[in-house]
Amino acid sequence: MVQTLSEMRADECGSILEIHGGQGLLNRLGALGIIPGKKITKISTASMRGPVTIQVNRTQVALGFGMASKIIVDVDRRVK
Repeated sequence: MVQTLSEMRADECGSILEIHGGQGLLNRLGALGIIPGKKITKISTASMRGPVTIQVNRTQVALGFGMASKIIVDVDRRVK
């Protein structure tokens, strides 16, 4: 199932398909290892459009809700 990172539930895994944003956003996320093709796991999300915490490359990263809504993920529905 394809959805944005902000729409994923906690503990869901998936692969990044694409990132909708300008070069600045792509550079910032790329420096964190968040690039198309990478496997990620959503750890948690704060209520009311708060930060989204993910795990990528054994590192946990917190992203703003706006950034997370621009990351398109192919969600793996199997339990990790």
